[in-house]
Amino acid sequence: RSNAGETMAWSESVDTVLANKEGLAAFRAFLKSEFSEENVEFWLACEDFKKTKSSTKIASKARKIYSDFIQADAPKEINIDFHTKNDISENISEPTLSCFDAAQRSVYSLMAKDSFPRFLRSEVYKELVKKHQDRNQKRWLPFL
Repeated sequence: RSNAGETMAWSESVDTVLANKEGLAAFRAFLKSEFSEENVEFWLACEDFKKTKSSTKIASKARKIYSDFIQADAPKEINIDFHTKNDISENISEPTLSCFDAAQRSVYSLMAKDSFPRFLRSEVYKELVKKHQDRNQKRWLPFL
């Protein structure tokens, strides 16, 4: 798929954006402008965490995610409900690869329903689409 086609495909779902390096960078820039980049950072940290193989790394990565995003007054505290936060707090001493799943689903849902539609209407996204369309036209119309 061409870059322009890819950029247009981002409007289909938040997954498409999260899976594409340039799309992710644009989405992050947009979230940063809205002061909510902790959501995508948490989502990415969870994706990385789920790939962890070593049990010692699972524990240390879980503690890092907990201290960065979950605990009260965390530097990048995410907005999740009390029960989810409580469940994580109770189980963080013996974390499993699925210990952040509920929080990740919640944050994903928030991004998909709230941030993503705003991203598609943003100047960041419009500029990217335009850049790709221009690049595509130059590629196919070298005589212009």
